[in-house]
Amino acid sequence: MTETLDLSPATRRMERILAAIDDTQLSAPTPCTGTPVNVLVDHVLGLSSAFTAAARKDHGPHTDAPPVFSGALPPDWRSVAAELLPALAAAWRDPEAWTGTTRAGGLDLPAPVAGLVALDELVVHSWDLAVATGQEYECEPYEIAACTAFAAQTTDEDRADGGLFGPVVPVGDDASPLDRLLGLTGRDPRWNPETAAR
Repeated sequence: MTETLDLSPATRRMERILAAIDDTQLSAPTPCTGTPVNVLVDHVLGLSSAFTAAARKDHGPHTDAPPVFSGALPPDWRSVAAELLPALAAAWRDPEAWTGTTRAGGLDLPAPVAGLVALDELVVHSWDLAVATGQEYECEPYEIAACTAFAAQTTDEDRADGGLFGPVVPVGDDASPLDRLLGLTGRDPRWNPETAAR
């Protein structure tokens, strides 16, 4: 049977980080170039719906086209997140979610790959939002290991075509496992809002 991963720690972490974002921070920059906090939050809400549907093999509007995010959040976006994120974790808790093939962003892909993409999106975007809004960030070692193995398989050609990750950011040999993951996903682990605003 395909190995399953528990997305619950990642969804709970994301929910906590979202709940702590002040409305005055929604226009702040994030480590995702050109993507302010509100657009990244919109992305998180959308990916939560999309990958819940992918886990359930419920192909339709949420899975059949690449997502478009405007950053126009509903007034109750925190409550929406508090519903969508637990549902995402629950959907991938079903072993059947990790079998066969599914669809996400208009692409058919092996279900285990879709599960890893969902985990990676949660782990990395939680860091993006935490560092953008001055919050602490900690991650489970198994999450870092799974996401690092996944990101390491991405080719330079995929990165150059505007895929899931940007160009690799070199980190030192003594970098932490999290910093190595961030570098593999095209992020500078030293990023902070003050330097980004300069």
